[in-house]
Amino acid sequence: MTYDVIVIGGGPSGLMAAISAAEHGAKTLLLEKGKKLGKKLAISGGGRCNVTNRLPEEEVIKHIPGNGKFLYSAFSIFNNYDIIDFFENLGVALKEEDHGRMFPVSNSAKSVVDALLNKLSELNVEIQINSPVEAIDYGETEHTVIRMDGKKHLTKSIVIAVGGKAVPHTGSTGDGYAWAKKAGHTITKLYPTEVALTSNETFIKNKALQGLALRDAAVSVLNKRNKPIITHRMDMLFTHFGVSGPAVLRCSQFAVKELMKEKAVNMEIDAIPDYNMEELINEISKSVKENPKKSIKNILKGIVPERFLQYIFELLEIDEETKGSNISKETVRSIAHTMKQFQFKVNGSLPMEKAFVTGGGISIKEIVPSTMQSKCMNRLYFCGEILDIHGYTGGYNITSALVTGRLAGMNAAYEAI
Repeated sequence: MTYDVIVIGGGPSGLMAAISAAEHGAKTLLLEKGKKLGKKLAISGGGRCNVTNRLPEEEVIKHIPGNGKFLYSAFSIFNNYDIIDFFENLGVALKEEDHGRMFPVSNSAKSVVDALLNKLSELNVEIQINSPVEAIDYGETEHTVIRMDGKKHLTKSIVIAVGGKAVPHTGSTGDGYAWAKKAGHTITKLYPTEVALTSNETFIKNKALQGLALRDAAVSVLNKRNKPIITHRMDMLFTHFGVSGPAVLRCSQFAVKELMKEKAVNMEIDAIPDYNMEELINEISKSVKENPKKSIKNILKGIVPERFLQYIFELLEIDEETKGSNISKETVRSIAHTMKQFQFKVNGSLPMEKAFVTGGGISIKEIVPSTMQSKCMNRLYFCGEILDIHGYTGGYNITSALVTGRLAGMNAAYEAI
């Protein structure tokens, strides 16, 4: 039997591609190597499933620094607002949270996965789980999908939606790159993004700041000239191996790219981004003047977390019991400077397995942006994280997966029927 469309991979983009192909009249088979569909959806957004983001389209694309501009054509056909309508039409009510993130009102990823599975069944999409694919033989008018168990399926169009290499326990172990290469595609260098960074600075090694979180700090990755490449203002965390937390995850891809060229990269934390340097110096000077009898530790209490303050005193060799009347202007400047420009080196990241998102993938130069069709092989489409597109966490990667999946499935159906 020949299918119109076979979709390989049952993650967000694969599920959307299968639904889209079937909605456009294609006899569709969905192959998933694991025993469950939608594994990545089920764990996204802390198990609540951050299905998309409601920010304006321009903003969403800005939050996909890895080739987000490639999605302009796709967004003109199906965008983040269409995703919201799509889920609401499936009966999944959504709500907006901070930074435009959209979650199901149920707070459960299961309701999202179930709605997609119900839709697949309503559209009579054939689903085969526990069906890993070994190879694809490409032909002129049809392709053959060869499974590990030896079974073969003929199809007019193929959609490859097998993900990248991040979060491998969900099944994304990089299987699709070989099939893409066989079709003539280039795979750009793969690297972890949205990943915690490692450092062997003394304060990391001796765990001086381990477990300390800085709220709403401005974290930057610096270039060789000590100028910021990128800055993100969010929470960050010191760990036993380096730094993590939302601000660091967002900066990580820029640090990882620099680390491809350099052994170590400087990062900078501004713990008090609401004040500029002069304002902070004046503020501290004023407090010191007004409290000549208080210890510097008590004068500065609450400006930054206590452990960070303690570490700054150690670093600058200041006795925390020194009275305000004995604090020089120079000392005030040094304290302010350290709070606003706390620099340290990172030398790597956690491995790809620990990353949330894969950087790199199938070169977008070889994909038709309005259809997700391969420029190297007829009747072949790609969607989701296997493409060289990556965004920040916050619903942006899932948006990219659903939008590219929608187009891939639709156009695979058009070409097959």
